[in-house]
Amino acid sequence: MNWDSIISALVAILVLAGLPLALLKRKKAGARKKEELFQRLKEIGAKASLMEQGDGREKIGPSRASGQRSEGIIQLEGGSIDSINVISTSGEHGLNYFLDYLVKSPNITRSRTLKRTWLIRKRSLLLWGRVVDVRWKGDKSLAQSLNFDYRLKDRLLKPDAGLPGIRLFPEPGQGYARIRTPYALPSTETLETLDIIARHARSW
Repeated sequence: MNWDSIISALVAILVLAGLPLALLKRKKAGARKKEELFQRLKEIGAKASLMEQGDGREKIGPSRASGQRSEGIIQLEGGSIDSINVISTSGEHGLNYFLDYLVKSPNITRSRTLKRTWLIRKRSLLLWGRVVDVRWKGDKSLAQSLNFDYRLKDRLLKPDAGLPGIRLFPEPGQGYARIRTPYALPSTETLETLDIIARHARSW
């Protein structure tokens, strides 16, 4: 009796049996994150509505190769942000979630070469000090526009700004820019700050 073959077969069966359960668990967790965000947006007075998948916006950004997927789209009205895509990504440490704030930009086309842009925070101490300065790096024109917006800088320097790890990505295939942040329920102030960033991305 070849025990190695038997053990390998049993492991394969267990993996195949567990895969649907893992996918179902991920789907339920993603739905909860989307609903939780939607309820927060309503609480802070944002004009938000849940969108059915299938209009193409769920494909802006997520990469199957990296284990990312859209958990749903929330439409926004009245500002520069078109919608929010709730993104889940699976890795060795389990599931992580991000928010992609989608911004329509007629200037973002395949004929232009644009680079991703990100926020850098300078602290008074190397790791734990307070934030004493912020600046944007990446695409020259967008970074310059963001760096010259001193109203935005003042907001980002506030201790409760609540926007770590902001990155902007051009999506020329769809005519959008993505403002990606870690998953967090926004405050009114946070959403207003993101809307200012979105105004810059809109004219990128």
